[in-house]
Amino acid sequence: GNPMPSFDIACEANAVEVKNAIEQANKEIANRFDFKGSDARIELKEQELTVFADDDFKLGQVRDVMNAKFAKRGVDLRFLEVDTPEKIGGDTMKQKVTVKNGIESELARRIVKMLKDAKLKVTTAIQGDVVRVTGAKRDTLQEAIALVRAGVTDVPLTFQNFRD
Repeated sequence: GNPMPSFDIACEANAVEVKNAIEQANKEIANRFDFKGSDARIELKEQELTVFADDDFKLGQVRDVMNAKFAKRGVDLRFLEVDTPEKIGGDTMKQKVTVKNGIESELARRIVKMLKDAKLKVTTAIQGDVVRVTGAKRDTLQEAIALVRAGVTDVPLTFQNFRD
């Protein structure tokens, strides 16, 4: 018969907004008087950012600018995984920041267990880095979303690919 209603639980930042935020941050840093003559910048490759600055203090300032631009463009800061800063010569620092993409398997299992424990009439399947939730009733799917939203607060989740 007809496929049952379903949706996917995913974890992905909007790549376009990430790129826009970084461009805006670099523009602001380039124009700021306190960064004159400095090599401070943010490089973006795929899902990985590298923040460069002349010293530890400036590194923090670059990150502040970056975070402000992300917030302004609706990119949740919980997507960012920040590594320990490294010295790359003199006082010059760099720091890797990864933009999380995809639901890690441990979290996927946590979500599956959460829905099972709630005894909701849904079936769950881990498919790559999303969790697919299927149920006969749309109301039940709405309940599942509310439950997961309340139960997972450490990672920003998106609910997508709704099929009726």
